Amino acid sequence: MSAKNNHIKKIVIVGGGTAGWMTAATLAKVLGQNYGEIQLIESDAIGTVSVGEATIPQITLFNRILGIDENDFIKKTKGTFKLGIEFIDWTKKGGGYMHPFGNHGKGMDAIQFHHYWLKMNQLGAVPDLEAYSLAAVAARQGRFMRPQNMGNSPLSEINYAFHFDATLYADYLRDYSTARGVKRTEGKVVDVLLRNSDGFIDSIKLESGERIEGDLFVDCTGFKGLLIEGALKTGFIDWSDELPCDSAVAMPCMAKEPENLKPFTQSTAQKVGWTWRIPLQHRIGNGYVYSSKYLSDDEAVSILTKQMENEPLSKPNFLRWKTGMRKQGWNKNCIAIGLSAGFVEPLESTGLHLIQSAIAKLMGLFPHQGFDQIDIDTYNQQSKSELEYIKDFIVLHYKVTDRDDSEFWRFCRDMKVSDRLQAKIALYQSNGRIYRENVELFNETSWLAVMHGQGLQPKGYHPLVDVLDEDEIQRRLDHIKSVIDKSAETMPLHKDYITKNCQE
Repeated sequence: MSAKNNHIKKIVIVGGGTAGWMTAATLAKVLGQNYGEIQLIESDAIGTVSVGEATIPQITLFNRILGIDENDFIKKTKGTFKLGIEFIDWTKKGGGYMHPFGNHGKGMDAIQFHHYWLKMNQLGAVPDLEAYSLAAVAARQGRFMRPQNMGNSPLSEINYAFHFDATLYADYLRDYSTARGVKRTEGKVVDVLLRNSDGFIDSIKLESGERIEGDLFVDCTGFKGLLIEGALKTGFIDWSDELPCDSAVAMPCMAKEPENLKPFTQSTAQKVGWTWRIPLQHRIGNGYVYSSKYLSDDEAVSILTKQMENEPLSKPNFLRWKTGMRKQGWNKNCIAIGLSAGFVEPLESTGLHLIQSAIAKLMGLFPHQGFDQIDIDTYNQQSKSELEYIKDFIVLHYKVTDRDDSEFWRFCRDMKVSDRLQAKIALYQSNGRIYRENVELFNETSWLAVMHGQGLQPKGYHPLVDVLDEDEIQRRLDHIKSVIDKSAETMPLHKDYITKNCQE
């Protein structure tokens, strides 16, 4: 068979929501309308599970690949901008820190900035690490703007993400996709038919009786994994022993002070789990992530309601999950994307990124009808590593804490974690060293923000810091802080920036 005749002619995406429509939009953009047919099956009768309304900076790359006008996208999804995440009460009640997007300070003589800060901090000569992050300083002041072409200025390196209405985002991408040739079919899947010869998926059958064949199937059916698990029995790796939260309840409300539009997500630790606050243009997204072993649904609703700044706009929306991942995200001719592939938990807003990352791996290893096993194995190995690194980063928040005010936090403090995470913690505690590994999503800046924020204190610092005398280090740190403070002052208020650029 010639290479052209052997290519994928029909892609069937089962499930809509953000996972389904992000996949469809990318395939439509990259493949065009002549390579093959793309069909998405979704049922209006089956509600989609939002994987969150908060994102991380990698989504800006996704939008650029699609050629999306960012201001239009923000308008249509009632979105806002995000410079980081504030963590409240995670180390102890009354404590708090910011995980900002972007660097702390600036490296000197090939040594990372934070080592110089560690030395001066141990001498009691400098403010907190946050003071050297433009993203953290601007976020605290409620300021935002996109990066500017200003050479060596911190204003040239502003990293940002978004908050948006996940349902409106799916609708936005649906319109984008269908305008580029994706065929949407309304219907409920009642059966998945396998080929006798090799166990590959041959077709799906809808409630209407219609049968839809395909070469490549993408499972975006959420936690149930209708194709990857229901039909192919792929298996699941359970991580509940390290991430005990298995439930969430979400309820939006109106903002108490709409003019105070915070450019960051807030995560507040509770006696069991944590609550989130996500500011959108038209409302506040509120939710509570908790463990059903330690807290009832009624208690969760009560705690969340008391913390909200206004009356809820809807009834409680409950989610249930098992933390972990499929043993194979790609099995035979089926690729699971989104919640059907696995779920860590939304603490660091990685849900949409994992969809984006899976799509990127699919495009990089895009198959022909022969489906080479080496491509499938490579995809699965990379997916497994990426999820394990993310899992470690999220477990860090739970494990490194002084909280012992509940059975939940005592479990987290005493639980066994991966050898890799233990090594990262030990390396930082010795001399403040942090290394990013392989396909690890979170960089040194993120690990530094959380390890420092959670209260880890290194015994030392990089010995080459001592090449500079203390007065010179102090002068340089003072200069960096001054530049950051002045840069933040030039940034407009977040609310004003949106009003000017991104509001209908």
